Amino acid sequence: MTSAYIHIPFCEHICFYCDFNKVFIEGQPVDEYIEALLKEIKLTKELYPSDTTETIYIGGGTPTSLSAKQLDRLLGGVKELLPFNPTDEFTVEANPGDLTLDKIKVMQTHGVNRLSMGVQTFDDRLLKKIGRKHTAQDVFDTMTLLEKAAFSNVSIDLIYALPNQTMESFEDTLDKAIGLDLPHYSMYSLILENKTMFYNWARQGRLHLPGIDVEGDMFERAIECMTLAGKHQYEVSNFCEPGKESQHNLVYWNNDHYYGLGAGASGYLGNVRYKNHGPIQHYLEPLRQDKLPTITTENLTIKHQMEEEMFLGLRKKQGVSLTNFEEKFGQKFDSVYGEIAQQLIDEEMLQIKNSYISLTDKGLILGNDVFEKFLLEK
Repeated sequence: MTSAYIHIPFCEHICFYCDFNKVFIEGQPVDEYIEALLKEIKLTKELYPSDTTETIYIGGGTPTSLSAKQLDRLLGGVKELLPFNPTDEFTVEANPGDLTLDKIKVMQTHGVNRLSMGVQTFDDRLLKKIGRKHTAQDVFDTMTLLEKAAFSNVSIDLIYALPNQTMESFEDTLDKAIGLDLPHYSMYSLILENKTMFYNWARQGRLHLPGIDVEGDMFERAIECMTLAGKHQYEVSNFCEPGKESQHNLVYWNNDHYYGLGAGASGYLGNVRYKNHGPIQHYLEPLRQDKLPTITTENLTIKHQMEEEMFLGLRKKQGVSLTNFEEKFGQKFDSVYGEIAQQLIDEEMLQIKNSYISLTDKGLILGNDVFEKFLLEK
């Protein structure tokens, strides 16, 4: 079984912090892109056949920046080419304010059963500051629209440690987010990515970010509030009601296989990680000649696969199954990582319980320091 990530690189608006592969939609060959994408799915499936598609996730960019008609063509094509069980998870990313009843109906017709919405904050002043075009009211209006369409499986993304964000403003955002009582929430601290406007402004001294202590306090506050509201933390940045974990993201954290389709998408098939051309024309060109738009491929050695198993799997609250590790790689965990694991257990960063190795509360806050330890010498 293989999952699928599908990338739609178009946006109505470019946010100041975003480094995903995206372009402003106006004047772009959107219809040609959709046809090329469907062709890529067909070519990839011929090389790597799969009877079922465990999860499908359409991200971006902003998939809902497509018109209802374009969305209909895309989802209809995807449904035809990727065999799919209607009870499995099919997610589309959306922006508050982009969704119309028409688009929601199109998605429901084609079996989309989960939405992931980029909210980031409920502070209108901060939304402007980070380059978002929606307001807090748009979020509430979109929720009303979804209720009308009986679409309840919704996740929202929030970002903390934003420029000039106070603890008070963040707590207000948490209150409003939790007030929506959604099944799933993702929470990320702002990262200054290369080549973004924020990155340039920070270098010019024009960006005032909360210090690392405030960022840590915000993260701890988020865990506290989410837990009190009955949303358990099942991965470093993700919280949900029991049974509502993002099955697609678990594919990544469990180091399982998935098709990466679309401009700039990455995939993992067999023991190969690959990446597609990012710029739209570079992506379209090979597909016009019935060739795949892959730009890089990397054959992973067993050592690399084990590293990825650890630093991806440790993001989950449950951690990494030692039994699975040994079955997957035919090696005893202790013979590969025994020494590193023991050192981190002594430092109270890791714990072993019921044959799972996982982060402690202390390890959760210093996650990246722990993950790095599992990168074996090159």
